[in-house]
Amino acid sequence: MGKIDILYEDNHVICAIKPFGVLSQSDITGSPDMLGILKEYIGEKYNKPGNVFCGLVHRLDRPTGGAMVFARTSKGASRLSESIRNGDFKKQYLCVLNGEIKTKSGTLTDYLLKDSEKKMSSVVDAKTKGAKKAILEYEVLGVKSGYSFLKVNLITGRHHQIRVQFSHIGFSLYGERKYSDFNGRGQLALWSNIITFPHPTKKEPISIIASAPDIFPFNIFI
Repeated sequence: MGKIDILYEDNHVICAIKPFGVLSQSDITGSPDMLGILKEYIGEKYNKPGNVFCGLVHRLDRPTGGAMVFARTSKGASRLSESIRNGDFKKQYLCVLNGEIKTKSGTLTDYLLKDSEKKMSSVVDAKTKGAKKAILEYEVLGVKSGYSFLKVNLITGRHHQIRVQFSHIGFSLYGERKYSDFNGRGQLALWSNIITFPHPTKKEPISIIASAPDIFPFNIFI
């Protein structure tokens, strides 16, 4: 699928940009996926024959693009996964909403229930069986032409969390197909912008940054 953009690489970690529409991990469709792409990249760069190790420690939805972190060793995978469980793996997103949101910043707290059969999540009452608490913080970076440009920090990492929570308050993401009445025109405007995490062996903090793409509607703000 052409050149892959590597953001950071060492013996234990490799970080890259996932293009829009590419899977994080392979599925039954056989479509290109980041895990397979990076295994091929590592194998070719370091002349490694056979099955190359590359560990998936988190995911991005297929229509979402941006920064992703992978492990190059089993030790790296274990410690990165531990960082996620401990809340030391911080993820910031950029998104564009349909509509001009009035608040400058805020926190959204909901309970989400995932429907695995429909591959969707919904906001439900806190007492609903199987519901999980979802928290995000946002800051409005710009409002223009009927759209709002936001920076979002995920406090929890739930299925479709950003998409569901903003849709629930009446501001679906541009390009949304599952949680919107806008008929999903255009590419989903959700981008993994910054990921900060402790290095699995050195323990020093690492921040990887993927600048927003120069496509509509991001480019009306940037």
